[in-house]
Amino acid sequence: MDSAIIWEWVIKSIVVILVMTAGFAYVTLYERRVLARMQVRIGPNRVGWQGLLQPVADGVKLIFKEDLIPANADKLIFVLAPVITVIPALIITAVIPWGTEVNLFGRVVALHLADINVGVLFILSVTSISVYGITLAGWSSNNKYAMLGGMRATAQMISYELALGMSFVGPMLWAGSMKLSDIVLAQKDVWFIVYMPLGFIIYVIASMAEINRAPFDMPEAEQELTAGYHTEYSSMKFALFFMAEYIKMIGISMIGATLFLGGYRGPFIDIYPALGPLYLFIKVAIWLFFLIWVRATLPRFRYDKLMAFGWKILLPLSLLYIVITAVLVLVVGG
Repeated sequence: MDSAIIWEWVIKSIVVILVMTAGFAYVTLYERRVLARMQVRIGPNRVGWQGLLQPVADGVKLIFKEDLIPANADKLIFVLAPVITVIPALIITAVIPWGTEVNLFGRVVALHLADINVGVLFILSVTSISVYGITLAGWSSNNKYAMLGGMRATAQMISYELALGMSFVGPMLWAGSMKLSDIVLAQKDVWFIVYMPLGFIIYVIASMAEINRAPFDMPEAEQELTAGYHTEYSSMKFALFFMAEYIKMIGISMIGATLFLGGYRGPFIDIYPALGPLYLFIKVAIWLFFLIWVRATLPRFRYDKLMAFGWKILLPLSLLYIVITAVLVLVVGG
């Protein structure tokens, strides 16, 4: 294999990791500022210009906090659980295209890391792994609140994973492919949100439940479970859970934009391919604003209502959506 290709992959991988980790830090600032504005108060604005160094200060604070491990915890699993949670969040974006191709330093560079034929299947497979980290964190802590949080997370993520997986079926049927670049190209004229508004709504709801995002944050309900599965975690181990949640927010925003909002496509993209990452960034920023808005607006679900909603409403709606989409594809295709 050409060494230049290997170096290209290495550099792209480093770029993706750096963008996602830096993105996690500044999504926290973005959320705190937006929530402050919605609640008519002042957000973080002291550290650096307009508070831009606040994430750095938070990171330094977490590094120097005391790292505690409970005496009766399963120490190996306790240490590995945050790592198992954060790694899937990082690698999930490997198959998402940021654009087509650009000429960089005299070399044509594809704006994606791994454009595999089963990209959708890869996403569903990787998202299924993160539940292990949360469950093991709760179990290994030897704490009843953490254990309950881990069990809640397992039940919730498995329940909503069904609807989430079904929401992917519509774009696959329309594009006739599981390759994400093909799904983006199929939206050249019309975004899939126009053809499949029900699928888009199902994806939005199920993806928020998958990442335990308010109003679906039952695994860490502080009124009932102290802090849920990460009650016993401190310092950088807690930071890894925190990082995983916000990287997952970016991940579901990128996936949703790719499946339903045209991905990197936008005005003049065929003339100026370098605009692709910019268009994707704008769509992701708007999606993140929506997630923050929902957190500021809706109260937390009661746990039995949360589970009933997933099984009795969202799952039947997902089956109906697949049937409707399949009929439309047959009619339009015919």
